[in-house]
Amino acid sequence: MTDPKPGEEPLAPNPSEPGVPDAPEPQIPAAPEPISPDLPPAPQPPEAPEPPAAPEPPAAPSYGTTPPPPPPAYGAAQTPSYGSEPSYGAGATPPPAYGAGYGAQAYTGAPAKPTPVYSLISLIAGIVGLLGGFAVVWIPIVGGILQLFIPAGAVVLGFIGRKREPQAKAMWLTGLILGFIGLALGLLSIVFWAVLFASVGNTSYVY
Repeated sequence: MTDPKPGEEPLAPNPSEPGVPDAPEPQIPAAPEPISPDLPPAPQPPEAPEPPAAPEPPAAPSYGTTPPPPPPAYGAAQTPSYGSEPSYGAGATPPPAYGAGYGAQAYTGAPAKPTPVYSLISLIAGIVGLLGGFAVVWIPIVGGILQLFIPAGAVVLGFIGRKREPQAKAMWLTGLILGFIGLALGLLSIVFWAVLFASVGNTSYVY
């Protein structure tokens, strides 16, 4: 370093700049190589099944022998030949259901309706009482009394049928009507003969 001259400013020492160290270069790791997995071998397609061989044609039957019957179609019921037992499950009749034995037919179908007995007898008694009354009422007094029995029975049975057998309305209603007509005919017969005898007795008494 030199001495400064008079009148000059002393120069500051110029320190030397320290050296900047070089930055280390980053090392990039190499990319790992992809490991390919072991793939199983592709399955081979199955071989096509071989078609069944055609059956051999049956030999021609010799003279005097009966050829065997052809095999039945698939699903057809097999009819056993005479004297041979049917094979198990081939065309066998299934067993009947439980309770379908003797007497099972009696419980099938609609139950039978009961016969309207009272209404039917009332109808018959009404018809007989009305038709027979024309032959009985001509008997003095007694015929009229006898005429009251059958029509009265028709009326009583008609009311019983009306109560117990309402579905047979035509029968018991007809029996009631004919019974009342028969009763009226018997009462008229009694009154007629009573009036007739009374008038005859009065006439003979006057003479």
